Amino acid sequence: MLEAMIKKNDKLARVLIGVVSFVVFAAVVFLSRVKITADLGFDVHVFAKINAVINSMVSVLLLAGLIAVKQGKLAVHRNIMITAIILSAIFLVSYICHHLFAGDTKFGGTGLIRPIYFFILVTHILLAAIILPFILFTAYRALVAEFPQHKKLARITWPIWFYVATTGVIVYLLISPYYSAG
Repeated sequence: MLEAMIKKNDKLARVLIGVVSFVVFAAVVFLSRVKITADLGFDVHVFAKINAVINSMVSVLLLAGLIAVKQGKLAVHRNIMITAIILSAIFLVSYICHHLFAGDTKFGGTGLIRPIYFFILVTHILLAAIILPFILFTAYRALVAEFPQHKKLARITWPIWFYVATTGVIVYLLISPYYSAG
């Protein structure tokens, strides 16, 4: 078994996780309603491409992390999952940048792809909105070496996080043909 990486303090952890989760959610909601018009000297949709690459990497890392833990490679699992969390934080910055500088894009697909796209988009957004505190609590339980609680939470967190990361790429692939240069 791995040793604790941080000292257990559930009260402080709950407060910090709650504050971070709220601030991130509020920032995404608030900043999604703001558009900054500025010539950055490059196509601002590069942020969306970066987001898709990061989400792809997170999806692969989540699968690798699952395999590592199933094989009993706990230190490898820990390092992979920490990397996935760091990449997710970088994703968040890029996501906010994309929406600040590019604004919204209307989906132009027609026929059967339209309801499929909106189903994927809506489920992606709803689950993305709730996943952060799950990720943080799951990581916290591992970092304080409460592995039974970590495992119990991970059984909920992992599939949601994987779905959000994977559908993020799918949403990008479906919406990107409708981006206008900007």
